[in-house]
Amino acid sequence: MPGVEDMASYLATQVADVSHREVVGPLLDGHGASGVVARRGTVIASWGDPTRVEMAYSATKSVLALVAGIAHDDGLLRLDEPVSASLDLPQFADVHGRAISWRHLLDQTSQWEGELWGKPTSVDAQSTREGTESAGGPPGAGWAYNDVRVNLTALALTVLLRRPLPEVLRERVMTAIGASDSWSWHGYRTSYADVDGTRLPVVSGGAHWGGGLWISALDLARVGQLCLRGGRWAGRQVVSERWIEELWTPCRVKPNYGLSWWLNDDRTVWPAAPATGRCARGNGGGHLLWVDPARELVVGSRWGAEVETLLAEVSEAVKPG
Repeated sequence: MPGVEDMASYLATQVADVSHREVVGPLLDGHGASGVVARRGTVIASWGDPTRVEMAYSATKSVLALVAGIAHDDGLLRLDEPVSASLDLPQFADVHGRAISWRHLLDQTSQWEGELWGKPTSVDAQSTREGTESAGGPPGAGWAYNDVRVNLTALALTVLLRRPLPEVLRERVMTAIGASDSWSWHGYRTSYADVDGTRLPVVSGGAHWGGGLWISALDLARVGQLCLRGGRWAGRQVVSERWIEELWTPCRVKPNYGLSWWLNDDRTVWPAAPATGRCARGNGGGHLLWVDPARELVVGSRWGAEVETLLAEVSEAVKPG
């Protein structure tokens, strides 16, 4: 993909916001296509250097939802309970905020309006591309892809877990699945939360204004393999099977979206790919983690140019069962 070697310039051409365009988080220059295909836990194909770290863009959102699963499994998070029941944050203090549940945050139906880390929800041009948001409506009534709201989710989870989310991810997930130490997760210059007198960094849920998860295709595929196995790895339940099921349960007002995962059930995400696939994707699919339980298949692709063709051809070669 041309231009990725200069990430600042590349990002400037990708973001459609008309204001508040300033990058406020770190950037990592890209190095071109890489990827891996794994079936039943065994790598059967790779290209480029699948161990090379790249920015994950909005695929970060799906990993954020996995961290939310840790809070759920620890009894700290109940999906349909208001966030305000467990947190005292000003963003959830008014009438609208008190009605926002964890599910609303994770399936992008919170319809929260405000500003976080200097970025107002209204400036994210992605919010209007689907036309499904219910402007001024209650949480759960409309869906919009909004990075400010996802960053609010990251803030809420940081305060709930009382730890930086990369620490939680590393300790509870990445170490357990044998991931490398090369990945990292970043926020913005001003994204911090005061918890118990300690200033904790808050990560971002994408690369819209910089930051986000930086990870290799191989480590991303390991995350996919964990989900494919229902949260189990080497005989250990890393994340509950119940949570993996919730990740892939369709949103009421956006059926091809779960808890920050895309669902291909009606083949609207990738029409040429199987309806059995679920995916984390960023930058229009240029960064992709595809999980197909029917084929026991995982695909991790970075800077892919014809991703749908890749998914169709691999899926044709690997039959279900």
